[in-house]
Amino acid sequence: MKRILTLTVNNRSGVLNRITGLFTKRHYNIESITVGHAEIEGISRMTFVIHVEDEKEVEQITKQLNKQIDVLKVQDITNQSIVARELALIKVIAAPAVRMEVQGVIEPFRAAIIDVSRDSLVVQVTGESDKIEAIIDLLRPYGIKEIARTGTTAFPRGTQRPSSSKTYSIV
Repeated sequence: MKRILTLTVNNRSGVLNRITGLFTKRHYNIESITVGHAEIEGISRMTFVIHVEDEKEVEQITKQLNKQIDVLKVQDITNQSIVARELALIKVIAAPAVRMEVQGVIEPFRAAIIDVSRDSLVVQVTGESDKIEAIIDLLRPYGIKEIARTGTTAFPRGTQRPSSSKTYSIV
């Protein structure tokens, strides 16, 4: 089952390496990782999309993440109401004759053409992973030269009703 974990960590050298090493040692598959500065200086937020077999594995990984020195907070936000986005850049083979057709395909996705060359164009799209997959499927017949995806980044929406989701903090 797919799970989304967010971590708040000290922004120090080696933190990402130690955390990903923990996943690797225990054979957890990481689908995506995003890392960036948080709202507080010296703190970063990490979003991991992982695949686990059951709830016990999620509990185990959160306990082990909390043992890491620079981890301040671990939260499994999978079952919460969340805001989740991914960015994709897609380089599509597109001769001048088909560019308007490609524009018509990407418009409903609120995607944009951000670069044009003689034989290709680059499409930028943001949204949930399903939206990214859908636009890729529609662009595939034109010929995709290259794809770069950021992976999911997410956090809970504003006010939340209490749920069965668990937050783990180290004080």
